[in-house]
Amino acid sequence: MTTIAEAATSAALLSHVAAIRAAELVSPEASAAAALPLFMRVGSRLPVRSADRAVHEAARRGVIRVRGRDLATYEWGTGPDTILLVHGWRGRASQFAPIVRELRADGYRLLAFEAPANGASPGRRTDIRDWLGAIAALQAREGRFHMIIGHSFGAMAARAALAEGTSAGGLVAIAGPSRARFLIDAFTRRVGLSPATADALAARFARRILPDVADPWARFDGAANPLPERMPVLVVHDRGDREVPASEGVRLHDAHGARSRLVLTDGAGHNRVLGADATLDAVTAFATGGPHGVDVLGSAAGRQSRAASTRS
Repeated sequence: MTTIAEAATSAALLSHVAAIRAAELVSPEASAAAALPLFMRVGSRLPVRSADRAVHEAARRGVIRVRGRDLATYEWGTGPDTILLVHGWRGRASQFAPIVRELRADGYRLLAFEAPANGASPGRRTDIRDWLGAIAALQAREGRFHMIIGHSFGAMAARAALAEGTSAGGLVAIAGPSRARFLIDAFTRRVGLSPATADALAARFARRILPDVADPWARFDGAANPLPERMPVLVVHDRGDREVPASEGVRLHDAHGARSRLVLTDGAGHNRVLGADATLDAVTAFATGGPHGVDVLGSAAGRQSRAASTRS
């Protein structure tokens, strides 16, 4: 899916958006048919940031075959426990560079892939099946993961894979939607379409991607279809995220009760949250100590805050 903001603001897409709105005057179905290609558009490939280049170039490169295409893979570190990193829509593995630096230093092996039409992987189109296929292929090759860290769309895909049997010690969901239907509703609101068109687009998209699944929206809803019992969850979200609101992270956290921990950042937005100090501290604590590690981290931060207040 094209990014929500891009669909509403890119000058190159304005004529397409106008055509979609005009089609709504005919019927919601006509508008949905016109909107589907834009909704599924990946957009231009995200470049490697200069701050992430050293980590990107230090990776051991490989490929996996998923749904008839060779996808790029990346590995860092040589530890016995492997953590899988799952990027988002129009994302790439190098976005996890700050997390790779932290966890590699703690002795973990980090593994990532790039979906079709993302990063170095070939192709012009992709969908959720490629993310799930890549996770399954790497699981078959690697065995159980210590945990999976997903960002944005990748967090949703990782949660779905774990709910359907992928073996891992936990999930870290960073800036992710708690449900796939959010993507439809947010897209249509930004483009200025009616709820009826949103429903028509959801139905058309489901028929295109998962025609054999009776209710695909429940399958990709983290509250309706939570993770297996006792699997711990860390949810990280920025309060000012303009792409996926923090309420989506809170909803996912609430659905998993006492086994979930929630960390809310300020001022990091949708992508920079991956390198925020609070994110890195929480992810490291969760990797090494699970939910209890995050609790200990929070207690230590609280003590330091009170001490600083006393000194001032």
